Amino acid sequence: MNFFNQLVRHICTEYPEDNLKKSAVVFSPHFDDETLGCGGTIIKKKRVGADVKIVFMTDGSKSHSHLIAEDKLKAIRKTESLTASSSLGLTENDVFFLDFEETKLSEHISSAVNKVVDILSSQQPDEVFIPYRRDPTLWSLDHLSTNRIVMSALQENVKKASVYEYPIWMWYHQPFLSALMSDPKKIFGSLKNRLVSGLNLLKDFRSSVYVGDVLQLKRAALNHYKSQMTRLIPDSDWQTLGDLSNGKFLECFFQEYEILSLPHLQ
Repeated sequence: MNFFNQLVRHICTEYPEDNLKKSAVVFSPHFDDETLGCGGTIIKKKRVGADVKIVFMTDGSKSHSHLIAEDKLKAIRKTESLTASSSLGLTENDVFFLDFEETKLSEHISSAVNKVVDILSSQQPDEVFIPYRRDPTLWSLDHLSTNRIVMSALQENVKKASVYEYPIWMWYHQPFLSALMSDPKKIFGSLKNRLVSGLNLLKDFRSSVYVGDVLQLKRAALNHYKSQMTRLIPDSDWQTLGDLSNGKFLECFFQEYEILSLPHLQ
């Protein structure tokens, strides 16, 4: 863990152990975000018998659609998500698929809000986990749209829930991580954006969950996303999560603590 990650961890308040028993719904814009962002938290909640659901917002059709037919990719990624969810401790009945077209979620806000309202009304969770409201995305606005959709839906929910935000692409843009693999001539040009992202992490993420005792299980769950972790086709254009920043990006998700925002009632 680099110095910046240590600083983020140092200012965080540890998530109360008693809260692990609380019911939760985790909203994941893409297949794998739930495991990357809060997979360890999900495992620990299931260990103490908490009711946890995962809602996948999009259909997984685009990540490698330049190399494989979209329908085939959708089927592969949905199957992977069920296997990964099982590894986290969930059953098929704990998983919801909204199936909005990947990269196009922002075009279906109203319809998505209605579907999320239905889920929240039926589940009435104590806690809700959503992607960070300022999470910069490399390929789409699905993360930001998920945050907006769920926050809107919560306004219509009878029961108040504690909302936690988890970062994904903020880790990629933190100071010095993506710069490690950049052309030195470009480092200073993008340093400002990375520093802004870093300051947002320090300001907005003040809660942490100890997951050091379940990291192997979290890694095993992520490895079920073979389309993201390996090359299903022997082609260098098939990018994996491990390719990003020469593996440094993935390391951010296997620290002993998962970083979350402080909860706010919604």
